[in-house]
Amino acid sequence: VIVFLDVFLQIVLFYCRYYQVVFSLGTFQNVSVPVNGSVQAVVSRIPADVAFVTLQFHTQHHNATLSFRSVPVYGSSLTAVDSGLLFPLLPSQSSLSCYLLAPDGDPVAGTGVLLPYKSTDPVPGACNLEFPLENDPNIYLRYNIYETVIRFAPANIGHARDVTPPACDVDTGSSTRWRLEYDVYQYFLPENDLSEQSLVSGIERVASVSSMEENGRKLMTLSSKDRTELSFNSIPGQGVIYSIIVRDPITNTSASYIPVHTYACSFASILDGCTTLGKISTKVFFTITGLAGLFVCFLGHRFFKCELFCMGFAFGAFFFFVLITRTTMLDYNIRLTLTAVIGVVGGVILVMTWWRFGSVMACVVVVGLILGFLVSSIVFFTPLGDLAVFRNDVVFWVTFSCIVLIVPLFFIRWPREGNITTCGIVGAYMVVLTVNAYTYTSLSYITMDILKRFLNSNFSRAFISVPLQNIDFIMITVWVVLAVSGIVVQLYRERSRPFFPPSPYVMWRQERERRKTNVLDPSHHIPSFPARLLARARQLTRHTEPAGERTPLLL
Repeated sequence: VIVFLDVFLQIVLFYCRYYQVVFSLGTFQNVSVPVNGSVQAVVSRIPADVAFVTLQFHTQHHNATLSFRSVPVYGSSLTAVDSGLLFPLLPSQSSLSCYLLAPDGDPVAGTGVLLPYKSTDPVPGACNLEFPLENDPNIYLRYNIYETVIRFAPANIGHARDVTPPACDVDTGSSTRWRLEYDVYQYFLPENDLSEQSLVSGIERVASVSSMEENGRKLMTLSSKDRTELSFNSIPGQGVIYSIIVRDPITNTSASYIPVHTYACSFASILDGCTTLGKISTKVFFTITGLAGLFVCFLGHRFFKCELFCMGFAFGAFFFFVLITRTTMLDYNIRLTLTAVIGVVGGVILVMTWWRFGSVMACVVVVGLILGFLVSSIVFFTPLGDLAVFRNDVVFWVTFSCIVLIVPLFFIRWPREGNITTCGIVGAYMVVLTVNAYTYTSLSYITMDILKRFLNSNFSRAFISVPLQNIDFIMITVWVVLAVSGIVVQLYRERSRPFFPPSPYVMWRQERERRKTNVLDPSHHIPSFPARLLARARQLTRHTEPAGERTPLLL
């Protein structure tokens, strides 16, 4: 009985560790890989007209290993969250198998699919000279806070099972892989949805050539002589799937590389991971910013000094954050604190400039530059920003600066109206930024893309397209309603008031000069305001003095 139980236990352990999952061509299969175990993926009844097959396996954030052998070795396996293998078929081969393993000591669950291709279809990654696999259909992705970069191996033209593959390094005209073209596609997952089911549904919608063409967004087309590396804007917390479709214009056929996804954030990070995006300091900073923006939107022109302080704060904080980020390696919270301090200094300087010199036009020009910056950022937030000509830094910054400088010119002719318009538009956008600190909205990237281009010299190569989904249309409506309401309310309230309040220092100085020069003016002989206050105070204390003391009748 003991021997029988031992044999039975060994058999159970064997099948728990090694078991088969049968795939059907073109059908998605959910697979769970146990701890320290492996799964053998098997497919049979492959049609004779199929020249090669690609297997792709996707998990949300746990690595999985695909291997041609039961024991993975370098050059025959790949470990990633989005991994794939390419199987060139022998003349009489009708079945194949490979292995899925959990490399990190944790169970892995994901979805996979095998896609067949014929002899006329191009072979993705068949001209690989950089990555481990001999035929590598994978897309390699890396990201940071600024950009997401993808790389892939060149493809080769298709060939039958019993034909030697064409040479990759020989260019003999239209009969080689140099005729191939690569279409770059992008697919956005639903906003604020970090669920695994959302990713699986997205992968199923873009895994093949036809489904990606139907659901994805084509960004550009590369020739075989272009560099096989592309940059995109990182959008932390937003799921994005990238894929490459290689086309053969001679045979009018195509094949898909293995799609790869990213959220531009880490699921393993406890402090600032995908599920905890937004630091506490950031939320506090932008909450105060949103309250200030709401105040400026409806009361900015009436309380001119407060408006100048807020605009000076934004002006100084932005450029100081760029400077300190590019020149130091300080912690984010320290940089944000120093940015807030310098922003306060900038606001005080702008207010004191108006208080001391009384030059309203100089202050309004600064306000106009802030509106110009926002308008220019909106222009480049549109598809215009992805034009190839603006990948040149000189062209981009010259165009951007021209738009920024044109806007304040309208303030010269209509200073009050321009100032109120700035209060409404900029103040409402500050409210939108506050919402982004708590939940993702694409509208924050109107200014974020410009900030990233300031901070990262290589960001000009990145595609900056972001999705506009339901919450973004809601926030656009909120922005427009707040801006229009703020402008209308302020124009109505200020219609009978002076264009701008006078400078206190200039008024005091004018009063002082008037008193010195105009002796015949009766007001010249009126005591100064502090002297009148002192006299009034003494009069009020006459009846409270101790006995025996007298108050002079003439002060």
